[in-house]
Amino acid sequence: MTNRPLTEHLDRSNPQDIKAYQSSGGYQGFKNALAMEPQAVQQQVSDSKLKGRGGAGFMTGMKWSFVPMGDKALNQDGTPQQKYLVCNADEMEPGTFKDRLLMEGAPHLLIEGMMIAAYAIGASVAYIFLRGEYRLCATRLQQAIDEATKSGLLGKNINGSDYSLSLHLHLSAGRYICGEETALINALEGRRANPRAKPPFPQVMGLFGRPTIVNNCETLCNLPSILNHGAQWYSELANSPDAGTKIYGVSGRVKNAGLWELPMGATAQQILDLANGMQDGLKLKGWLPGGASTDFLLPEHLDIPMEYDAIAKAGSRLGTGGIIALDDHHCPVGMILNLLQFFAQESCGWCTPCRDGLPWAVEILSRIEAGKGSQDDIDQLLKMCGFMWIGKTFCALAPGAVEPLRSGLTYFADEFQQHIDHKGCPYGH
Repeated sequence: MTNRPLTEHLDRSNPQDIKAYQSSGGYQGFKNALAMEPQAVQQQVSDSKLKGRGGAGFMTGMKWSFVPMGDKALNQDGTPQQKYLVCNADEMEPGTFKDRLLMEGAPHLLIEGMMIAAYAIGASVAYIFLRGEYRLCATRLQQAIDEATKSGLLGKNINGSDYSLSLHLHLSAGRYICGEETALINALEGRRANPRAKPPFPQVMGLFGRPTIVNNCETLCNLPSILNHGAQWYSELANSPDAGTKIYGVSGRVKNAGLWELPMGATAQQILDLANGMQDGLKLKGWLPGGASTDFLLPEHLDIPMEYDAIAKAGSRLGTGGIIALDDHHCPVGMILNLLQFFAQESCGWCTPCRDGLPWAVEILSRIEAGKGSQDDIDQLLKMCGFMWIGKTFCALAPGAVEPLRSGLTYFADEFQQHIDHKGCPYGH
C-alpha cells in the first residue's frame, strides 16, 4: 500500500495508458464508489478530512454536501435535475505548477478522481477547464478520456449500472481570473470571465444555472486512493491535523527547483532541503509559502509545518504549497513590483479597487524602484493595502495580490527606505 497516492502512477515522460493504469490498481476506487450510494461516497470523503488543494483549503466533503441530493434534486416533473462537475485546471498562479505535473504524468488519475466526484454529487456531465498553454496536458488528457470512453468507463450505463457520465476537455482562452470558480463558470458558458455575486453559490446555481461543483485538479487526484484504502488510512498519512499528502514545490534561485509529494505538515525547511538549498553564494532572505498571492515569511519561519492553520498563525497562507524563494542578492521591491505587474494585468476590471488600485500600486512601486520615490509613496502603499483587502473587492484577486506587498512593506521596510534615501535600488537593478 503506497504512502504517495498522488505520484504512485506518475511518469511524465511516458504516462500510463489505461491498461497499465488498471493493472496497477487504477479505476478500482471508482468501482468501489459505484457500489456505494452517492451520499456514502460524500461521507467517506468528509471522513477523510480532505481539504481543497486549490488554495482556499475548504473541506471537500462539506463543499459537496451543499449540492441538492435525493428528492431535492428533482425537477417539478420528477425528472433528475442536471448537475455538473468542473475540474479547475486553469493553473496560472506564478510559482505554482503542481497540477501540470499530475496532468502530464498521470492523466488517468485525474479522470478517475473526476468520475468519483461526479458520481458522489449526481453529475452526469463533467468538464476539465484547462489552461490554454498546457498543450501537452491537453493531448494526454484527451487521450485518457478517449481510452476511458472506449473501455466503457465513461458514457452511458457505466459498468452496467444506471449511472452515466460524459467528460469534456475545455481549453481556456486565458486570464488568471478564470481560476476564480464563478469567473471560470462564466467563461465556460462563453461569457466574459467576471466573477459572480454569491449567493447563490455554484453548488446550488452554477453552470447554466444548475448545481455545480468546481474542484481543483490536485484535490480530485486524491479521491481514488481515499475510495481504495479508506478515510482513516488517508487521514493518517499526514504529520498534522490536515489529512493526506500534498505536492509541494520550490522555485527561485535554489539548486534544484521542483515538486515533491510529502505528508501534510512537512516543514518548509524539509522542502527546501529537497531542493538542495540556495544556489552557491546566496542566502534565503524571504519566501512565499503558497504561490505569488501569499504573504512573505522569513528564514526564521522555516521550521513551521506547511499546513493550513500553522501557516495562517505565522501570518500567511498555505495557498497552493508552491514556495517562491527570495535570495539576498535579489531586490524585494523589484520582486514585489514584478508580482503586482502580473496581477494588475490579469485583473478583470469588474470592481474599482482592483481595476484602478493595482495599476496605481504598480506605478508607485515602479517609481520607488527607479529611485524616484518618496516617503509619501510608502504611506500611500500602506493605505492601498487596506483599500484592496478582503471585503473591499468583488473577489479575492486584489486581496491576494496585495499580500506580498503588505508583508513586504513590513519585513523589508529597510530596503524600501533605502530606495528612497539613496534614490536608487541598493541591489543595483
